[in-house]
Amino acid sequence: MIRSMTGYGKAEGTVGSRKFTIELKALNSKQLDLNVRMPSQYKEKEMELRTWLQKQIIRGKVDVSVYYDADASEKRMTLNTSLMKAFHADLKAVADAIGQQDADYMSMLMRIPDVLKPEREELDEKEWAQIMELVAKATDMLEAYRTQEGEGLEKDFESRIQHILKLESALEDAVNERVERVKARIDSNLEDFIEQDKIDRNRFEQEIIYYVEKFDVTEERQRLTANCTYFLDILKNGSAQGKKLGFISQEIGREINTLGSKANDATIQRSVVQMKDELEKIKEQVLNVL
Repeated sequence: MIRSMTGYGKAEGTVGSRKFTIELKALNSKQLDLNVRMPSQYKEKEMELRTWLQKQIIRGKVDVSVYYDADASEKRMTLNTSLMKAFHADLKAVADAIGQQDADYMSMLMRIPDVLKPEREELDEKEWAQIMELVAKATDMLEAYRTQEGEGLEKDFESRIQHILKLESALEDAVNERVERVKARIDSNLEDFIEQDKIDRNRFEQEIIYYVEKFDVTEERQRLTANCTYFLDILKNGSAQGKKLGFISQEIGREINTLGSKANDATIQRSVVQMKDELEKIKEQVLNVL
């Protein structure tokens, strides 16, 4: 069963006196790309969170948001009163010296760097454990979403691969008829230059075999069928196999291209074009498989 890299998971819950929300948004990516946003007091736990998520998510571009709703009673910044007093004394001394009596000291003080400083809040390990439980729930929702998307992708892949196999199977008559047409055309052209009774039929047959072998597509058809069958096997039995499916689709494309270059037949070329169309749609969707 394959899974999509695209997904969304969300979990909410009360931790202490705060209502926390965890959101995970995933898109496709060649590697795992985690972007984590979380409250500053939990920053020391970011690496622990990343390590845990790496084992669960495996691959994709994932935005992770950990936040809570703060009420008016929570202050995140405090005034550095000692610094303000020191600057106020300096400002007042300068104002008195130049005769400036109506200076707005408070406005000036609030513009000074470090007058406002963030409150340091101690990390509560019990609270963090509850937050990780919410992260786990959000991750489960993300994986459920990915699995559901993967089911749709799997059905689409299977349908397109079966269509390619059907097109390949239908080539049998066209391939056999092509040989006879080539033989008849060469025979007809030869008669324009050499009388029939002077043609060495054994040599003619040898030349026909040599010429037709250059356009033989038996091996390409066998490898195409084998790669398509392997693709279907991976769909059913593999997990986290997006890269492998990408490699197999490249091999399928290589055989289809070789088949087209050797075709020398309008009917075969039309089938090749249809195969390429199906394969391009597969390649687009494979990029989104985990």
